Amino acid sequence: MVNFSGKWKLSKSENFEKFLEDIDVGVIKRQAAKMVSSEHHIQQEGDNMKVDVVATGQKGKKQDYTVGGSFTEKEINGEEAEVSTAWEGESIVETHKAKSFEYKLTRSLEDNDTMVLHLESPKGTRAKRIYKRME
Repeated sequence: MVNFSGKWKLSKSENFEKFLEDIDVGVIKRQAAKMVSSEHHIQQEGDNMKVDVVATGQKGKKQDYTVGGSFTEKEINGEEAEVSTAWEGESIVETHKAKSFEYKLTRSLEDNDTMVLHLESPKGTRAKRIYKRME
């Protein structure tokens, strides 16, 4: 089983602004999101995940869940979303369902030092957030 444990720093984003536009994030928040550096501090024990997202200049978020279950969280546009999780091969798939949109996030390891968040908007836009291992 793949293990995502570690500290990860955002290295690169691809098509992220278009993804945010698709989920109705306003232009000011989209511009700010492009400037933010984020880290994911992850502790994984089997199916149990603790993800602490640290973002410069913004309030971070904490996720504590069991893969195969669900949790709620506030999205970047301020809406509450129900997030269901599942394993898909060696990746964790999160389906985020808010009042006005739904999107899919797939967390995978490209190699031992590269974690990729694949995002797919309701309009089919695909984006990537690429993180490098800090430790």
